Amino acid sequence: MTQHLPDLTVRPARQNDISELRALLNEIVELGGTTAIETPLTDEMFKAYFLHGDAHICCNVAVTRSGNLAGFQAVERHPNLPDDWADIATFARLAPKTPGVGTAMFAVTQAFAKNEGVIAINATIRADNSGGLAYYDKMGFETYAVDKNVPLLNGTPIDRISKRLFLRA
Repeated sequence: MTQHLPDLTVRPARQNDISELRALLNEIVELGGTTAIETPLTDEMFKAYFLHGDAHICCNVAVTRSGNLAGFQAVERHPNLPDDWADIATFARLAPKTPGVGTAMFAVTQAFAKNEGVIAINATIRADNSGGLAYYDKMGFETYAVDKNVPLLNGTPIDRISKRLFLRA
């Protein structure tokens, strides 16, 4: 499934996107404070996390008119969730920021997940990620659980907030 907006195209991630997507994610990881991923990934690790495996449902990318990847959104099954639920991760390029990238990707991702039999999507966000919390609220997700004081690699305790969105038939 592909969606075209005036300045963005959302399409499934491709093999030749991996290095650019990994670099986008690693920049966010190295900045810190927003993702549960705390160490930079290699191309192989990125592929294993977001593009392949039994749990993989989809990974969509937003491409700007100039051909740059502005972000990606991955959905997969998770062993701690019901079988008909999926877990989502969303990452947008820090610079230059592309307005509407998350909203554009979610429209495609939500439709794809629904088509795969997913009835609800879970997003678990670090409590110190105000942008991520606001994004999922904007997409219609509601908080349903909080895991208190989950330690980062350096030992700092950070709450994890789980939000869910039930997909309508």
